[in-house]
Amino acid sequence: MDSPGKSTNAIIRRAPAEGVAALDRAMAILDAFTTADRSLSLAEIAMRTGLYKSTILRLANSLLRGRLLERLDDGRYRVGAGAFRLGALYQRSVVAVDILLPIMRDLSERSLESVAFYVRSGDVRTCLYRVESKHPIRYTVREGDVLPLLAGSGGRVLAAFSGQQGEPYETIRRTCTFLGVGDRDPDTAGLSAPVLGPGHALIGALTLAGPSTRVDAAFLGRMRRPLLEAAARATRAFGEDASMLERAGLEAEAVP
Repeated sequence: MDSPGKSTNAIIRRAPAEGVAALDRAMAILDAFTTADRSLSLAEIAMRTGLYKSTILRLANSLLRGRLLERLDDGRYRVGAGAFRLGALYQRSVVAVDILLPIMRDLSERSLESVAFYVRSGDVRTCLYRVESKHPIRYTVREGDVLPLLAGSGGRVLAAFSGQQGEPYETIRRTCTFLGVGDRDPDTAGLSAPVLGPGHALIGALTLAGPSTRVDAAFLGRMRRPLLEAAARATRAFGEDASMLERAGLEAEAVP
């Protein structure tokens, strides 16, 4: 009977001609891990993939740079945080799109401005979805763009509901919003609120934004309750109690 290494190596050799061999081998390294494995040694990866150790080491360097693989202090390897990020993005894209886009379109129609949805990816944030303003001059961020976490209203909200300490994060958690004028870009302004899931887990940040020449603090102040209502609607759709967001929306309306 063939060993697991020989069998897997045969699969690699039979990979379609149009495939990139290095990518196929890198994927074989990741596929070597199972849900029962906390980590694998170089020898174990070699046995499971049938690849030479020198080949694994060379490919592992690329996987390490991409955070798809991590090397532990004892020299063993485990699947890296980058793989978790990709999995989380996939999960959100499959589940969230049908929930979020109708809500985002409604908010954009009501405000006539752009609406985006951001998720945290380590120490940065990624624009997952976006609905464009109909104005010819608008704040432009594309789906897939990566932005700083600790700058801009969306990033501030993500940081606050991920446990960032100090101000303005304590206030953000209390009011469920952050209004930023020129916080990341001097020419833009934005207002963001969290969207939560079961167990009060942070899913992402809903952001209304535009050029600060048109979208000023007074306008965003008027949009605070509609944004919180949209975030509450999304939170309920994800199966979490939205009373905190609803209460914040009522308090926002009471502020002159």
